[in-house]
Amino acid sequence: MKALIFDSGALINLSMNGLLYLVESLRKDFKGKFLITKEVKNEVIDRPKGIPRFELGALSIEGLLKDGIIEMPESFEIDSKSLDKKTDEFMSNANHFVKVESRWISLVSSAEMSCLALSSELSERDIENVISIDERTTRILCEDPRQLEKLMSERLHQRVEIAGDIKIFLNFRFIRSAELVFAAYKKGFVKITGSKVLEALLYATKFKGCAISYDEIEEMKKL
Repeated sequence: MKALIFDSGALINLSMNGLLYLVESLRKDFKGKFLITKEVKNEVIDRPKGIPRFELGALSIEGLLKDGIIEMPESFEIDSKSLDKKTDEFMSNANHFVKVESRWISLVSSAEMSCLALSSELSERDIENVISIDERTTRILCEDPRQLEKLMSERLHQRVEIAGDIKIFLNFRFIRSAELVFAAYKKGFVKITGSKVLEALLYATKFKGCAISYDEIEEMKKL
């Protein structure tokens, strides 16, 4: 068994681009489970259902959950209290990782950290997993934490200091919505055709929040 864990941003990106239908096709091809945490559910379903502007997207994602295409961690019999504790640990470490002078910088959301917590729990059970996340900061925190020093210095226009524990954020695997869409395109799941479709798909994910560079898009077009 294996699992793909969705963060909020990746699902919202697909929803805003009218590409949620790809989730069902990818799930059938994946031979594993697609999961969201309760924190992600709150961000993509529960909260936006009460906002007319975002209600349709929330209902569409809720449909994926009701149909069993996306599932909750309980499908792996994961205890919610254990997951909550791990989420709090990741939140505390991430938000005590970078500081300016004597002030800690808040880096992440609880939804993102709940995805790390779930991934950690699955890995402890030897369940292969990957996290679908578009947000750049969390990926850098896990893939190249020292790079955060440069990133945050540029964002804040101040010198920052890395003072947290790097080890807790190692050994996670990530995939962005752009790469999910790329895979769906290559497998023939995309409903539109034409020579510019792949380019359009990749740029659409970029402009809806996926942290992918223009150079990366050009490279993916050649694959």
